[in-house]
Amino acid sequence: MRRLLAACLLAVLAGGCATSAPPPDERDPADPWEPYNRTMWTFNVAVDQAIVRPVAVGYDTVTPGPVQTGVRNFFTNLRSPVVIINLLLQGRGGDAGRETGRFLTNTVIGMGGLIDIASFEGMEKYNADFGLTLASWGWEDSRFFVLPFLGPSTVRDGLGRGADSQANIEWRLAGDGSYYLLGIDVIQTRAGLLPLDEQIRDAFDPYSFMRDGWLQRRNYLIHGEEAPLPDYDAMLDDEDW
Repeated sequence: MRRLLAACLLAVLAGGCATSAPPPDERDPADPWEPYNRTMWTFNVAVDQAIVRPVAVGYDTVTPGPVQTGVRNFFTNLRSPVVIINLLLQGRGGDAGRETGRFLTNTVIGMGGLIDIASFEGMEKYNADFGLTLASWGWEDSRFFVLPFLGPSTVRDGLGRGADSQANIEWRLAGDGSYYLLGIDVIQTRAGLLPLDEQIRDAFDPYSFMRDGWLQRRNYLIHGEEAPLPDYDAMLDDEDW
């Protein structure tokens, strides 16, 4: 599933030409705003090819592998407070406690999160955000929506990102005008996806690949192994955003 998620994220950033959107009656029911979404996806691709990817290539070239692993561990640990809060909001107190233990272990013993001591000790890592919290509260289906610069989302998950940013140290600093942490995180994430560039470029329709894979990943995070097929009828309801 991690490889699927990486491929989905990379599809937003990878090069390649997006095909035109089909007519309304032939569109994926989960993506009624496909003309806008394809346009925004193309914009994100252009930004990546002009700025993000070249910097990521340079970072990957000059930064040793162990250092990259440490940077990746640091940012994963830095997002733990967001995960803990959302686990609590979902009524998963036990999981929140275990995630808190993992966060404290890596922060105190793992040099601020640079070393993932918790994984060495077999402590489970949880995945939670406010979009998933809203889904746990009943908003399971939501229309696909590509965000400028941020990539694939839904209306629900876009609102969730805004809520999560209030507890996310990177975004709080960015809001105060300090973008260094956010910039480093973007570059290290993009560098980790470089090996998948060619695979995404070779896809028949990279946009559809990105959309379908991303929606499947979110559906899996909501329902686990028992994830049902999307409720397309509900998605087409004008009141279900």
